[in-house]
Amino acid sequence: MTTTPAAAPLVHQLAAFAVESRDRGLAPRLRAEAAERLLDCLGNSLLARGESAPEAVLTVARAWGSTGAAHVIGSAETLAAPAAALVNGTLAHAMDFDDSHMLSVLHPSASVIPAALAVAETTGAEGPRLLDAITVGTEVCIRLGLAGYDPDLGNSLFFERGQHATSICGTLGAAVAAAMLLGGSEDVIAAALGIAASTGAGLLEANRTGGTVKRVHCGWAAQAGVAAAQLAQAGITGPPTVLEGRFGFFQAWCGDRARPQAVLDGLGERWETSEIIVKPYPCNHFTHPGIDAALRLRAQGVRAEDVVEGELRVPSAMHRTIGEPPAAKAAPATGYAAAFSGPFTVATALHGGGGLGVWFDDFTDAAAHDPARRALAAVIRCVPDPALDRLFPTRLPAVLRVRTRDGQSHEVRVDTSKGGPDAPLTRAEKEHKFQLSAGTALPPERAGEVLRAVRALPDGGTAADLLALCAATEHATASPVG
Repeated sequence: MTTTPAAAPLVHQLAAFAVESRDRGLAPRLRAEAAERLLDCLGNSLLARGESAPEAVLTVARAWGSTGAAHVIGSAETLAAPAAALVNGTLAHAMDFDDSHMLSVLHPSASVIPAALAVAETTGAEGPRLLDAITVGTEVCIRLGLAGYDPDLGNSLFFERGQHATSICGTLGAAVAAAMLLGGSEDVIAAALGIAASTGAGLLEANRTGGTVKRVHCGWAAQAGVAAAQLAQAGITGPPTVLEGRFGFFQAWCGDRARPQAVLDGLGERWETSEIIVKPYPCNHFTHPGIDAALRLRAQGVRAEDVVEGELRVPSAMHRTIGEPPAAKAAPATGYAAAFSGPFTVATALHGGGGLGVWFDDFTDAAAHDPARRALAAVIRCVPDPALDRLFPTRLPAVLRVRTRDGQSHEVRVDTSKGGPDAPLTRAEKEHKFQLSAGTALPPERAGEVLRAVRALPDGGTAADLLALCAATEHATASPVG
């Protein structure tokens, strides 16, 4: 992996890994995987065009008078790299449709890819260099998240403390990707990590009680990552022991139970980025196994109108997000809140939706107040099941039991959700998701061009050419989310 001494501070070992990866270039398999994640990120971002949160962020970025060469995804408009990263990171995460890594309990791409795109475009970096930076940045992001995983709790310490590891760790991953593309030395990349560690933040309370700020978390992380890399390039430095020190990253966020050794374990030999999974359903990932189970019941002939009661059993950590508080989950106030509700998403899947099972039309404000879905959600209890805790978070399991009007009981058990490690989406399913998402902003033929351009990045092409293809046209349709 690297010749940097093992006793060197963690940021220097990570920086040496980044420099070596950039100088040698990564394997074709890793570049192809990064291109798949980039495709998903672009589709999610195009889908979010016109949504209130990214539009508000774009308004603020314009008011800053930001000028530069980095495109806003889905637009011909360009901004300075940090501002473009802010807007595009918000777009990437705004729909909660971005990819995930289970054990670290975070979304690694939505911060790193927007940061990498912004810097790659302003520096003229070609496809392979962009994909390598994305891969290393997401790898660093994930490994920092893994250091906060507590095997005894079976959950992330970040998550247990109400912290959004996605934006906290994503800031550092974004900084590494940006610094690599800026041509930073080992010292510069280490400094970028040290600077970024003082800027990443994010709280999860919006998952429970509402607020749109969570949609901005990845944008802020992407912007902070780009800024950290630029500041490091300009000569600002960070503490060498910023990760493992007494007052460092791990102690501050996770306390004494953090596992810093997870950062370097198998680094460069075992790629956690290969474990990233693409979401098939446009809602909180913890709702997915319940949706899978409901879709299976529908396929078996169970009709939504015949269900009189149900029970959705999930791991304890998942229950806190999709089952509490029960009254709010049974009757979500908005479409966004509905996407974080176990009972409502089960009710929606039983009624039938679009896309790969449910789609954004199922999570509008109007859909959240649909009387039939609310009535069904009201009779579905979401409960924590300690027996399922052993599968979490490497798997997202659920057990769905329902009783129908004829007195019959039906049960489906899902040990890992669709898109998970044992049930990955096919190439065709990923393309279908992209075409559906991108089709809200681009005509089909243009979406096809973008898809082909992304797939060609391992052999060449530039971020500027790709983002120019993503510019919306007069043929664009409205976003399906209200």
